[in-house]
Amino acid sequence: MLKKLKPLSLLLFLALPLMLAGCSTPEVLDPKGPVASQQSDLIILSIIFMLTIVAVVFVLLTIILVKYRERKDHDKYSPELHGSMLLETIWTIIPIIIVVILAVPTVRTIYSLEEAPQPKTAEAANEDPLVVHATSINWKWVFTYPDEDIETVNYLHIPIHRPVEFKLTSADSMAALWIPSLGGQKYNMAGMQTTLYLQADHVGTYDGRNANFTGEGFNEQRFKVYADEEADYQQWVEDVQNSAPELTQYTYDNLLIPGVYDKTDDGTAEFNGTHLQWIDHSKDANYTLEAWDRLGYEPKNPHAKDKSQNLLTEDEIPYYQQDNTVDYSDENMDSEEHASHE
Repeated sequence: MLKKLKPLSLLLFLALPLMLAGCSTPEVLDPKGPVASQQSDLIILSIIFMLTIVAVVFVLLTIILVKYRERKDHDKYSPELHGSMLLETIWTIIPIIIVVILAVPTVRTIYSLEEAPQPKTAEAANEDPLVVHATSINWKWVFTYPDEDIETVNYLHIPIHRPVEFKLTSADSMAALWIPSLGGQKYNMAGMQTTLYLQADHVGTYDGRNANFTGEGFNEQRFKVYADEEADYQQWVEDVQNSAPELTQYTYDNLLIPGVYDKTDDGTAEFNGTHLQWIDHSKDANYTLEAWDRLGYEPKNPHAKDKSQNLLTEDEIPYYQQDNTVDYSDENMDSEEHASHE
């Protein structure tokens, strides 16, 4: 039976490249911006270089196997084991050369991506990068536009040809923001902030996701990125500013309850105002726990979807009846820290 299956298995193996050729191009190899292009070029360069090494190894292996295979006309061979300084030097130097060749472009790319990409248009060159705070919450994304004073849930709009400076943090579990078509992922961590520069050069809709496992709802922590022409982006900002509801602290604190955002059919929302007036999670990692306590939320498992709980209403919590605005400017934080030590 097994012998009959061998030809079929060989045929399937040989047909595999043809089947894979019909698949769509992976997002990471179909870049839509300069950051993704640099990373894609590095991936392709590394693959080609490593395949070359593999090919050389297999060719040499084949030569050795054929040349020194056992034959009847060979004399009896008694191997004598001894060291060879030349061979040992060669197979020590070659791996070092391989690592250096791979490391140089990798390190150069990593450092270059820590700065905003150069704008391709004169208009974009005269503008600073668009600043967007990307906050991960189990299992949703909140995108804050501080200059525009608006906030969105599970989607964002960006203008093409203009760098976007993502300020990444988390309200709870460590996550990783990843938009494969625009660039690689970077971690979101509570109590600290990381910066990720991305840019879209083509109008379109791109998928974003959490690239770091965070529990039961991890696979549903996705979002959409809409790359627009500058005029369309400005129109969207104006529409949100004119029509979106005002973000209250109570509304935002409810977003901090673990779960997939399901208050709208498409799982998205937009607000006027931002949560930065009350909390910057990169500077206060305990706010989420305090918000849970205020709302009467008791987590059963921080990494699983809890059953719905009867949370307190806004009117039942005196905390929300007062002004809780916080100034997170460096000068103010320094003065508060100094006062706390006196």
